[in-house]
Amino acid sequence: MSELVRQASRLQRKIEARKKELESETVEATAGNDRVRAVASGAGTLVSVTIDPELIRSESLELVQDLVVAAANAALARSREMVEKEIDKVTGGLKVPGLT
Repeated sequence: MSELVRQASRLQRKIEARKKELESETVEATAGNDRVRAVASGAGTLVSVTIDPELIRSESLELVQDLVVAAANAALARSREMVEKEIDKVTGGLKVPGLT
């Protein structure tokens, strides 16, 4: 039983170390035919949003706002997916409650 606890502890340390490494990695998503670009970190935070100036000149404010939200949500979803995939690599796909 103590060996199982040690293995779980080692796995938890590996997971935490990988999560820390992923904080500096980024993913990107776009909306509106790539006219709005959002970048999110592996920490699950929005890093940047870029809007094509022509989009602002040619479209309504409401449309631009909707595209920003869409790009940001897509980038944050990709960030979560990236972290989940990397943690699955560490755990071998094993889902252990309390470790991830």
